[in-house]
Amino acid sequence: MAKKVILDCDVGVDDALALILAFHSPELIVEAVTGVNGNVPLDSVFSNIQKMLSLIQPKRKPIIARGADRPLKGNTIHAHSVHGKTGLGEAKIDLREGEEWWQKYLGPADELILELAYQFPDELTLIAVGPLTNLALALKKDPEGMKKLKELVIMGGSVRTRGNVTPYAEFNIFSDPLAAHIVFESGIPISLVPLDATHQVFLTPYWMDERIKPLHTPFSNFVIEATGYDLSNHRFKNKDTIFLHDPLAVGAVIDPTIVKTETLSLYVDVDEGEYYGRITEVRDGPKIDVCLEVDAERFLELFVARLR
Repeated sequence: MAKKVILDCDVGVDDALALILAFHSPELIVEAVTGVNGNVPLDSVFSNIQKMLSLIQPKRKPIIARGADRPLKGNTIHAHSVHGKTGLGEAKIDLREGEEWWQKYLGPADELILELAYQFPDELTLIAVGPLTNLALALKKDPEGMKKLKELVIMGGSVRTRGNVTPYAEFNIFSDPLAAHIVFESGIPISLVPLDATHQVFLTPYWMDERIKPLHTPFSNFVIEATGYDLSNHRFKNKDTIFLHDPLAVGAVIDPTIVKTETLSLYVDVDEGEYYGRITEVRDGPKIDVCLEVDAERFLELFVARLR
């Protein structure tokens, strides 16, 4: 049976790759794609969702909704230095007038999430690959409704490894630690895919030259353009590899055997200061399945196969 999923995202480059993987996987039925402020501002996120759906052209049009344009608490941050001005790196996708591969939801994303949770009780997996603001807003509005979700799979945090925004914090959690705290305490079954796991899966010049470039599909071309890979010099601009953070969260739903998890009690630091957004292991706290190991080769083979 295919799994019904919602993708909640802040579409930067790796979110875009996660969307391609999700829509190209028969194991999943993508019911909705919701946007949240994060890698880029919400207007850009929502535009990027539509651009990616125009590229993918799914046979079954998902519902799309705009979510939170700022965190519950604290300042808004973005990651233009990583994802470029638009959020899609150097890739350019034009939206054609009158050609829509989605259904627009008139209300906010948190209301759509709740509506679908009631429509498909205990069937929906929510894959969150951006800040957790939309999820926290839905929990504040209707915690019992959110408990009708089957599970949450969250890309975020660094548990036993260094952060990528500060030495202690990863971008998605750092962007809205209060939202993460609310979600972690919700009692909904959670699988966390932190940097500990995502730093084990990355694209290298070998994968780009030998495995992705020869595909010659609109999707392989998008990967090359969005990641800024220089085919003539066989290297990425300004970096050696491209981490597949968000695609791994989708991969863990497609095939849970790709990752190994450990059940840990976790706490999110919400106090401003050096440790803001840090995740720590505690003795008593919400129990979360944390992905710490990955079969990297098998995941990369899956990712590349789905670019066809």
